Amino acid sequence: MSDQSPGQRATRAVEAAWRIEWPQLVAGLTRLVGDIGTAEDLAQDAHLEALQQWPRDGIPANPGGWLMLTAKRRAIDRIRRDATLARKLPLLGHDLLTEQRSPPPEPDLHLGIPDDLLRMVFTTCHPALSTQAQAALTLRMLGGLTTEEIARAYVTPKSTVAQRIVRAKKTIKDQRIPFEVPERSELTARLAPVLEVIYLIFNEGYAATSGDDWMRTELCDDGLRLSRILTGLLPDEPEVHGLTALLELQASRARARSDTANRLVLLPDQNRARWDQLFIRRGYAALGRAHALALRRSAPPGRYALQAAIAAVHTMAATPEDTDWRRIAGLYALLAQRFPSPIVELNRAVAVTMVHGPAAGLELVDAASDALDNYHLLHAVRADLLSRLGRNAEARAEFLRAAELTANTAEQALLHTRAADCLD
Repeated sequence: MSDQSPGQRATRAVEAAWRIEWPQLVAGLTRLVGDIGTAEDLAQDAHLEALQQWPRDGIPANPGGWLMLTAKRRAIDRIRRDATLARKLPLLGHDLLTEQRSPPPEPDLHLGIPDDLLRMVFTTCHPALSTQAQAALTLRMLGGLTTEEIARAYVTPKSTVAQRIVRAKKTIKDQRIPFEVPERSELTARLAPVLEVIYLIFNEGYAATSGDDWMRTELCDDGLRLSRILTGLLPDEPEVHGLTALLELQASRARARSDTANRLVLLPDQNRARWDQLFIRRGYAALGRAHALALRRSAPPGRYALQAAIAAVHTMAATPEDTDWRRIAGLYALLAQRFPSPIVELNRAVAVTMVHGPAAGLELVDAASDALDNYHLLHAVRADLLSRLGRNAEARAEFLRAAELTANTAEQALLHTRAADCLD
């Protein structure tokens, strides 16, 4: 039996619903009122009202629906006070009347995409915004991340991220960027940043930057759904299928990545019987389409297709010992050559370690250390390699530094355990 009072349980339910429903809530409200900032204000009003009402009246059966309905009612109140939004009143009134009468229509890929999250992705990834602003705003609006969480994910000062988000919202408002999926003829030209932010949304769900849970499955689900919709919109684009393949294969391991006590389970220790074979088959199929389309264009595999190929090698191994690390190291070398970044080098270091030993891996990690000094995984990987080399005092310091840099409590617990092991 829980030691929490009904009021405490209700408050926790509000916060959980807020975190889960935020992207859909703000995206839906933006469609209705035509302004991201106003939509955020309305969502926040609904959040505050839930904090007042749920402890008193009980947790509603449909928390997300309650928040949306409350926010829409607030929108009507605001519209009545604001003549510039008056044209939205009939639409909101119709939504409120039909809220409970019928389920929303299924997306029709030929007539357009009635998906508010996809509209939000294309709005926040508009070419009028810088690449950095696109990523920051999308993670805020669709990932529901705080400014601090985005700053940590990008190893960027919080003030810089905050400025990017404020400027991006102002640009959208000043230039009257429409809240819509662009015409099919424009989709390809605007595809690259959209793929990146869908990947970032999924990745935040797959390895949450903060909080008590190692994963945020609702963000993984959003990323997967958006990538699948894009394959319907752009069936001849290899990288769309490459991204879908990567997300499907990564999602296949979700159930095995933590135990019943919410402790993080690393890849070598995972129960591979828990890997989802349906996701794996979908991933293989999408990867096959990505490669076939690239060959048809005489083009090399893209960034996401290469990462999906690495994930596929892992899924092909029945045991950790069966993993073809030479192939993985080769794929990372190709990825580093075509799409160089310190993060790729860090991942390549892990694969090189498995082929050539920890000293070779440590050399690559140290080469990337200046660029990633505030990135907790650099210190975690370096600690692991130092531990393998028997340099336990140095390893312990690195594990503790990694724990200090992450705000995810499940990750912190594992890193503190590894640090303690270095004392034995």
